[in-house]
Amino acid sequence: MAKNTKEHGFHFEMEDLERIQSLEKKAPWILRITEHKDKPSPVLIVKERYYPEDNHRQTNPSATNRKTRDRGLLYGQPLRRCLPVIRQILSSVCDEDGTPLELHRFLGNGQITFRGNLPLDHATGPKLSLIFKLSERLLDMDRVELIAWRVARFTAEEANYWLTRSTQYGAAGSRWALAGMRIMLGGQPGDKSIQTMLEKLRKSF
Repeated sequence: MAKNTKEHGFHFEMEDLERIQSLEKKAPWILRITEHKDKPSPVLIVKERYYPEDNHRQTNPSATNRKTRDRGLLYGQPLRRCLPVIRQILSSVCDEDGTPLELHRFLGNGQITFRGNLPLDHATGPKLSLIFKLSERLLDMDRVELIAWRVARFTAEEANYWLTRSTQYGAAGSRWALAGMRIMLGGQPGDKSIQTMLEKLRKSF
């Protein structure tokens, strides 16, 4: 009989948690929920797994050859505003058989007590990375949330395309790309249409 445990504010089967932890070890992207002493808790970090350059020459590189690199972090007020969006994105993650992992349970509507890694796929990883990167330096939380909802509507191909545009063209090119995307997705500061569009997107999800 499966052991039912209550932890992190929800009930889960121990086998489910073990399955999620197993999938995390080979997932192409990871969401790490952790703490930093100089930032309000929790801190969410998106990490991408990749093969070091020399491993591309190997015929059959194994998962153990891969390393991880940070692709964005979120905490504090932007995290609180984006939490419903993040939960929505996480709810779409499935295992190899298409069974939903229900990862949104780890990010409760209230306090987030879970600390650890969650597996992401080739769609959810880039989406969260974009949301985290685009929220940087934005003081208007309505724009932060609006950007998050609009990124959540991206297809996997769109998310990967825009993430590539904002990370692989040098420091200046990446900075300009992110600045343009903030306006494209979140409007100009003070634009009265921001609130109207935000309300529509909240109702559509």
